[in-house]
Order: sequence, then structure tokens, then C-alpha cells
Amino acid sequence: MKTIPFLDLKRVNERHQAEINDTVLRVAQSGWYIHGKECSNFEHEFAAYCGTSSCIGVGNGLDAIRLIFSAYIEIGVFSRGDEVIVPANTYIASILAITESGLIPVLVEPNINTYNLDASKIEEKITDKTKAILAVHLYGQVCDMEPLKTISEKYNLKLIDDVAQAHGAVYNNSKTGNLCDASAFSFYPTKNLGALGDAGAVTTNDAQLSDAIRSIANYGSKEKYVHQYKGINSRLDEIQAAVLSAKLKYLDEDIETRRNIALHYLKSISNPKIILPEFRKPEEHTFHLFVIRAQQRDSLKKYLLDNGIQSQVHYPIPPHKQEAYKEWEKDSYPITEKIHQEVLSLPLFFGIAQEEADKVIEVLNKW
Repeated sequence: MKTIPFLDLKRVNERHQAEINDTVLRVAQSGWYIHGKECSNFEHEFAAYCGTSSCIGVGNGLDAIRLIFSAYIEIGVFSRGDEVIVPANTYIASILAITESGLIPVLVEPNINTYNLDASKIEEKITDKTKAILAVHLYGQVCDMEPLKTISEKYNLKLIDDVAQAHGAVYNNSKTGNLCDASAFSFYPTKNLGALGDAGAVTTNDAQLSDAIRSIANYGSKEKYVHQYKGINSRLDEIQAAVLSAKLKYLDEDIETRRNIALHYLKSISNPKIILPEFRKPEEHTFHLFVIRAQQRDSLKKYLLDNGIQSQVHYPIPPHKQEAYKEWEKDSYPITEKIHQEVLSLPLFFGIAQEEADKVIEVLNKW
């Protein structure tokens, strides 16, 4: 029995193979591998794609978030010990970036239907130490940003978003990357826009913030051997930048393909034991992941594998139950815990065959 993979990156990248080969050879022969024209070109292209004035290529998605917080501290907007509102059910990177910057995460429950921040639960968590809201567009669906903007303006908070899973999503005619004061992207190979290794970026329209991020990511330096900040080394290398440029022009087409597969799943999966994803408008969801819920999630996962279908759990353990944050182990977030106990991600990637998607549907409906 041939197994349907959860994700096949070889298939995803096959359509780009000739361009990728040319790109890697071009960079290899250039003799310039860090902070060259490939990175600069991608930064301009991705800023234009998102609709922002600035894009800074960095080493990975975690660094992208961390650099935003570090830069706000360096330019005097935040102070260490300030609080950041963050969804309780996010991937741990969102929270690591806060604590690594000397800030304090304040966990807020998500909406059980969208899995994104529940704006109605935010104000009760705001204190005089709160300085920002970190929205996470989980699984590829944009948060409902209007209520978050209203709250951030009311309390004079910075609104930042983690866009690691929602490249190319559109909210009120604006793309992600241009919805907040600053946005953090990951280009990890599995993302809708994926590199061939680790890569990330920050987009913003704030020139002061952009300059600070660019310096901090380069050892705290604008000028060689002159260091304004205690920086880090987090740079988007030339090969990854060139590969991302080659793939960027296909991103909207790839997202539409993913969306069509997702809509096929939504229309055809009819098993009442399975809770399907909900969304407001198709353009607001890129379906980086197609996440269902089931009370007997682990049993369903095994059943799918027994029938030749891979699936994954994003994510099995919520942040407040991780040993890294054992100070939260007695805290209770029942909605978050329910989500983490029930979610299961189905195969969905560019290149999945129609007959494979149909088999996933058939097997699920027989469960």
C-alpha cells in the first residue's frame, strides 16, 4: 500500500527545480554569500509583495520575532519586564521570543472555532506593564485584526504579528506583513513560502524600528567594526534569499491551489465525529495547515496511518505544560488544552494528487 505523505517537499519544489539550480549556481559563482544583492533584491520584492516600506531578511522566524522585541527595547519603546499579550495555544517560538527578550508573556485563550486570539479575553489581562499584543495567524488564518487594533489603540499598545504560517493571506484588502506595527515571517522549508533551510524576515513601515532591527541582526552594527547595540548574528544568506525570490512569484498561485484542496476537503468530509476548520473569507486563510479536531484524535491518527495516510499533530503539548515553562504548570487554559488534545493536521501541500486527496476523504468518512 502506497502511503500518502503528510508533506512531500521534493514534490513541492520540483516545479521550481530548474530555477533553484540556476539560482544556487549563480550565487555559488558570484563569490559573495552574505549581505549581497540577492538578499537586497528579495527584501525589496517581499516588501513590495506585503505592501510595506521595509523588509529585513534574518536568519529564521524565531529571530524575526525576537529582533522586533529587542529593537523596541533598544529604541526605548519597551523596557525589560514589560508584558506582552500572546495566545496560549501558539507554537512555543512565539513565547520564546518574548522571554528571550526579557519581556513577560501573558497568555490569553483563543477562540475555539478559529484557534486565534479571542479579543474579548484580552482587556482583562491588560495591566500598566502591558506594552504589546502579539497576534499569531495560526495554521494560516489571519486573526480578526479590527478588534485587536481597537484594543491596541485604546491602551497605546504595539500590535505585532507572527506571520510564520500566513504568508500571502489578505485581510481588508491588505496582505499579512502590513497589518501591524511590525510582522515576523519564517521561511522554514515547510512554509507556504519556504527556503531550502532556515530563513526569516521582518516587515514594517517604521523606519526607526527597521534601522534598529537591521543593526541588531548584524552584531549591533550599521558600520563595520562600529557597534551601537549588543547585537546578534542573524542574517538571510544569499542562497536562501535567491531561492525565495525565485519562488515568491508563484506564491499566490500556490496558495490558491492549497485553498482549492482545502475547500474540497471541507465540501466532502462528512463524518460527524470530525470538526472541520472554520474561516470568515477564503482570502483570509492560506491553509498552511488543514487542521481538524476529533475527541479520539490519537485513535484517528493511528487509523489514518493504518490506511496509508500520514498526519501530524500541531501541537501535542501547549506551552504552559512544557518543562521549559514549568512555572506555569499549575495554570489552567481549558480551551487551549482542548485544542491541543484534539487537533490533527491532514495532508495538504502543493503537488498532492487529486486521487490522494480523495482517498483521505474516503478514509475519513469511513472512520
